[in-house]
Order: sequence, then C-alpha cells, then structure tokens
Amino acid sequence: MARRGRGNIAIVTAFILPMLVGAFGLGVEIGFWYWQQRGMQNAADAAALAAATNGTATYAGEALAVAARYGFSNGANNVTVAASNAAVCPSGGSNCYSVTITSTVPQVFSQLVGYAGNGQGGVSLTATAVATQGTVQTPFCLLGTGTSGQDVTCNGCPKSNLSGCSIMSDANLTCNGHDMGASFGLAVGTAAGCGAAQKSNVPPVSDPYAGLAGSIPANICGGAYPGGNLNGASVWPATKVLCGNQTLTGDVVVPKGTVVVIENGYLDLNGHTFDASAGATVILTGTAGAYDHFVTDLSHPGKGTINITAPTSGTWSGIALYQDPALTSGLDMSFSGNMPTFNIFGVVDVSKADLTVRACGSSVTATTTHVLDAVVYQFSIPLSATACHP
Repeated sequence: MARRGRGNIAIVTAFILPMLVGAFGLGVEIGFWYWQQRGMQNAADAAALAAATNGTATYAGEALAVAARYGFSNGANNVTVAASNAAVCPSGGSNCYSVTITSTVPQVFSQLVGYAGNGQGGVSLTATAVATQGTVQTPFCLLGTGTSGQDVTCNGCPKSNLSGCSIMSDANLTCNGHDMGASFGLAVGTAAGCGAAQKSNVPPVSDPYAGLAGSIPANICGGAYPGGNLNGASVWPATKVLCGNQTLTGDVVVPKGTVVVIENGYLDLNGHTFDASAGATVILTGTAGAYDHFVTDLSHPGKGTINITAPTSGTWSGIALYQDPALTSGLDMSFSGNMPTFNIFGVVDVSKADLTVRACGSSVTATTTHVLDAVVYQFSIPLSATACHP
C-alpha cells in the first residue's frame, strides 16, 4: 500500500509540475511587463515635462533626448517615441505637450496559456504623458539688462550660491563649470549651464529699479566737483551729497539710514574700509560726460573693503548700491581677486555698467541682487568669471 501511495503522488506531481512551472514563468513574465511599462511611464513623464519646458520648435528633439536617457531611444529595440505640441489638455484646449512611448516585448510563457499578444509573438506596451506650460514666479539674484552679446558669463564660480533665486539675461547667459547654485537660468537669447534648469527665448525683463532714478536727491554741487577725502566715523545728515571723486584716507563708518550721493565721482577705498553695514544706500550719479561713477581701490588694490547693508525702510529700502541709469560713460568696473572685498547685502543696481570679476576667494550668495548691463565672473563671482586666471 505504501508503495502504491508513493507511486500515485509521483504521478500527480508529474502532471502538476509543468503547470506550476508555467504559472511561475507566467508570473515572472507579467511582472516584467509591469516593470517595463513603469519605466516607460517615467520616461514619458520626464520627456513631456522637458518638451513643455523647452516650448520652442525643438521641443520634439528635447523630448526624444530625455526619453533616450531613460533607456528608450526612438527606433531602437522595438521602441517608438512620439511627441506632440497639440495634445488635448485635461482642463480643455489643445495646446499641451504629450509624449507617447510604445515598446514591443517578446512573449514566452503567456503563449502557452493561449494569450496571442499582438499576434506576432510579442506584447505591445504604451505609456503616455501630457504636460502644459505654466508660469513660475522666481526672484532674480542676477539680472543682466544688456540686449546683445553675452550678458552673464561665469567660468568656474564654485563658491557661488544663489539658492532660492534665479539668473536672468536680456541677451545670452553662459555658465561653465558651475551652475552658480541658482534655481533657473533664463535668457532672451540662449541660456546654457546656469541654474538647475535653463530656459532660452523668454521675454525680456527691464530694470525693476529704474524708476528710483526719479528719487535721486538733487545735485547741490553748483557745477563744482573738487573731490575730497573721507575718514573716521562721520556725523552726516540723512542725505549726504559729495561732489567729485572721494578717497578714503582711513576707515569710514556711515551712520544708519544715510543716503550717500556721489556726484560726478568715484569712491576710492584706498586700502581702507567703507562701513555702511548699519543700513545705508550709496548712489553714484551726476552728468553724462568725462566723469567716473564707480567703486574702486586704485591706490591699494586688494586691501580695501566695502560693507553695505541696505536700509529696510524708506524710498531706498533694499537698495545698497545704485548707479544712475541716465549715465552713459565711466560706469564699468573690473576687479581681480579680492580687490576690493565686497560685503553687500541688498540690491546692487548698475544696469548700464559692465562688471568683470576675476576672483579666487570671493563668493556670490543670494543675499545680494545684481542688476547689470553685462557681467563676467571668473571662478567665484557672478557675471563673467574665469577661474583665478587674470
């Protein structure tokens, strides 16, 4: 009897085992289909977002390139990737971007249970994603208002940290080696390498602080700009107008709330510290002509320091350094290394000036907003830079 029982079990097992193996294989095959389809869906989602972000005539190429990075290349391995910019939107309209990925995978065990698939020994899988363009409000820490050529260039800039804000150029925008830590790099022309995401061909942005030019205090110099020396802790009125070039002969402390206006002159740190960290605004203004209107460290390059913290109230709230947009010459600034050292918290609006910074030790952070005509940062400063090389 025992032998007969074992024989019966062996016969039953022999009948059941192929079904168990087939069921297991079918489960594995269906699991692969699911895994493949999820991968396709992830690729389609990313590709649709890329197409909508691109928003230009090259959107399809952008979508196909993103899908390929996910392992689904159009025309390879039985994969088809199709993009459209006229898809029906979930909320209505037909201006959405869609990406559809189709893939054919071979059948193995599923044929044994009678599933015909596509009738050619395979199963067709499809994933579709739809995306639409939207408006994202993002603050600019760096705005280049020049309308031609290269507004913002950064070569290196490893210490730049514009986290939480973006870079905008009314011309072209390029970062090489580091994206400056910005959220977005936006340009009317071409945006390349700046920000975690780049967007070209966006509408221009004008200087948001240009209207403050009408609030610049009146010129009381009477046509005379003899210049002068600054030294020590000053007792100045709320508005201090200085006529001509101003040179520090010692460290200067500016009283809280002061608006310092330099008419037809530059501010030469001369190796000293200009300390307006209590809260002040420096305005460079005057008449267009043979005058200079910038901050420099002519006599002792590399030793000067300018500390400005913008006021938090009044007409000039938030503005640290302002260059009159009516000026047309004597505006550009060029610095090498920490020459001088800038510690500025607030808006730096020099919208008609070209700024070149070649630096190894400086850094750019989101505590300062720059509005410039064009900027070049070398290694660690915003605009145009080239990694510690003069």
